[in-house]
Amino acid sequence: MMRPKTKTNSEEAEILAINALGFLASDGERLQRFMDLSGLDVAAIRAGAARPAFLGGILDHLLGDESLLLIFAEEQQLRPERIAELRRKLPGAAVDF
Repeated sequence: MMRPKTKTNSEEAEILAINALGFLASDGERLQRFMDLSGLDVAAIRAGAARPAFLGGILDHLLGDESLLLIFAEEQQLRPERIAELRRKLPGAAVDF
């Protein structure tokens, strides 16, 4: 009997981070603030979107801004703590989230 395929936590974290990138990109001010703080341009963001470490940085950005985190968490119907938990599943995670 075959078991249904389930997402690993790292896959779930990557999907969440891609959703977070879409969340940032959906608002010009949010995206501009991310670009200003990170020093990245749109081309670099597009190129980085396929790398797990970059995706971790997207979640770091949200975790570093409580109001942004709360808006995103509500939109995703997640507890903010779950976002922090999933962040740990991607490369480069700080241990204090």
